[in-house]
Amino acid sequence: MTQTQTDQPFDQLPGDLMMWILIVSELLVFGAGLLAFMAVRVTDPAGFALAQDQLHRSAAGINTVVLVTSGYLAARAVGYANAGRIAATRWALLAAGGLGMVFLGIKFTEYAEKAALGIRPETHPFYTFYYLLTGFHAAHVIAGLVIFALLALRPTPRNLQVGAAFWHMVDLVWVLLFPVIYLLR
Repeated sequence: MTQTQTDQPFDQLPGDLMMWILIVSELLVFGAGLLAFMAVRVTDPAGFALAQDQLHRSAAGINTVVLVTSGYLAARAVGYANAGRIAATRWALLAAGGLGMVFLGIKFTEYAEKAALGIRPETHPFYTFYYLLTGFHAAHVIAGLVIFALLALRPTPRNLQVGAAFWHMVDLVWVLLFPVIYLLR
């Protein structure tokens, strides 16, 4: 029996295999960062708790809702593209991207507040990890916004699947960063 194209193990993945390789590698990088954060936190739990108290949990919670809603809109864009509804696809992408910009606005406001207080990456190991992990995540949000802009130019179902998969990785990373950095003691 010969294997047909539909029998290939990665054919069931939406989008493109290379995007999935990128997603898995990015998840491993973020996972390593979170593990390092938690390992260093064990060495100074009181210092980490004190530093964590300087964060705006409610703003980060709002950002979580904003980013997850953006992910929902990216998924809707895929559905619209599959249905051939190009205008609706573009509107969903525009809304998803707009929420991505809201996320960045809230995050950069938080950075500005920390800078005004003199809090920098070298202030405490907590902030080293905070800026590194959330900054790297913000860079991924910016990359996702560029992807959305490109997708709006050519919103094919396959392109949308690939772009939405990346955006969902960005969502997932934030859903992991939020509790570990902002909530867990």
